[in-house]
Amino acid sequence: MYKNIDKKTKLNLKDLVAYQEGQVVSKTLVQNEVVSMTIFSFDKGEEISTHAAGGDAMVTVLEGKGRFTVADEVFYLEEGETLIMPKDIPHAVYGEERFKMQLVVSY
Repeated sequence: MYKNIDKKTKLNLKDLVAYQEGQVVSKTLVQNEVVSMTIFSFDKGEEISTHAAGGDAMVTVLEGKGRFTVADEVFYLEEGETLIMPKDIPHAVYGEERFKMQLVVSY
């Protein structure tokens, strides 16, 4: 079930989270045993350090540009681009500039 989001309303996902200086901001839209969906905003230079997820993690950049490190590979994604980070593979996310992304993890 969706939460923290208006239903039956036209939305722009990138408008669901605001930038905050020196922070990563997140808003969870779905969280259950099958899937989680979260919208993030990253201030320039902010990051989520290396970790692994219990499911495949698909990120789509909604605005700006981010750097995604998956194992030993680095990917730069811009608005509209998507990357799937495989289950149990260490990855990290860094704000090359302010950016927003949607994260969907399927378990």
